[in-house]
This record gives sequence, C-alpha cells and structure tokens, in this order.
Amino acid sequence: MKNMKPSVRSLAIVAIAVLMTVLTSCNSGDKVTVSKTELDSLRNQIKEMTAGNQVVARNLVTFDTLDFTVFSNQAWTRLHESHSKDVKVNWPDGHFTVGIEKHIQDLSAMFVYAPDTRIKQHPVRFGSSNGEWTAVTGIMEGTFSKPMPIGGGKFIQPTGKSFKLPMCTIGHWKDGIMFEEYLFWDNQTYMNQLGLSK
Repeated sequence: MKNMKPSVRSLAIVAIAVLMTVLTSCNSGDKVTVSKTELDSLRNQIKEMTAGNQVVARNLVTFDTLDFTVFSNQAWTRLHESHSKDVKVNWPDGHFTVGIEKHIQDLSAMFVYAPDTRIKQHPVRFGSSNGEWTAVTGIMEGTFSKPMPIGGGKFIQPTGKSFKLPMCTIGHWKDGIMFEEYLFWDNQTYMNQLGLSK
C-alpha cells in the first residue's frame, strides 16, 4: 500500500476495516446483518471521501504551481488562478489584508530587497476530507541583495546574507480558488538571517 495514491489508500483502508469487521463477526459465529440504510450510508461516506480526495489533489496541484511558478517567478498576472479577487490573507505578524491587488503589492515588496526569493518544495502537503482546506509546508529562501525601502525615502542597505526558513500556508478553497490564506513563518528567524536583528 506504500506506493498507492492517497485516495486509493484511503479506500483500501476503509475496505480492509469493513472486511475485518465482517470476518471477525463470522469467526465468532454471529450473523452479520447490514440494513440498506447502513449500507447506503457507508457507500455515501466512501463517495464523499473519494470526491474530497480528488478536490484536495486538484487544489494541491494549483498550490504547487502558485509557489513554485507564480510566486518564485513573480508571475503576478497568474495569481488569479489560485486566489479570489477579494482573498483575505493572514500574515505571520498577525495583520491581514483583503483583495488580490493588495496581496500582489505585499508579495512584490518581498522581492524588492531579495529578488531571488523562492519556494521550490512542499515536503508536507495534505487537505481536509471535504477538500475545502489545504496545508503545505515549504522552504522559503533568497538573498538580501538590494536596498530595502523602509518609508520616507529611506532604505536599509543590503547585507548580502541569505535566508532559508520553513514556512507553512493554509488555504481555504471554494470551487478551486482560495478565498482565505494563512501564511506562517518565524519573522524573528527571517530578520536574523537577513542580518537585521541585534
């Protein structure tokens, strides 16, 4: 079962559990009776799990494209492929924004001082049984190689330091598009690696 796809593996586990229950009942001499309602309920649960797994798989493929291609290559004109126009984005520092245009501005700002910022792997990726939620972890990396604007026409000069830190994104989806996104990474570690903390 190690090489099976997650949806097939889930169905196999359910089928094995049902078979073991039936065999255990048969071995104990008990007669197994399953009502039509119970059988229909089990069929519906399997159908929902299968449909949910397909939605999760599709959303995760979209999310891989988002991080590996759209984010890493600053292809902002493609952000609508994964985000709704009024997406709510929750940032690691606790603030949130609303709207895809604001999200593009915020993402673009990260590349001003670290133009090689990228995410190229999602070592952990999964979703909820109904497919509405996904969670991925990744490694965000880059180099502080350009001046960082801090407002009022002032800049922090680049340190030349590289950063590489774990991140996590949780997405809430509807019809294949994220309408809410939660971004997580350790801002203190980020600042330390940029050479900006004392």
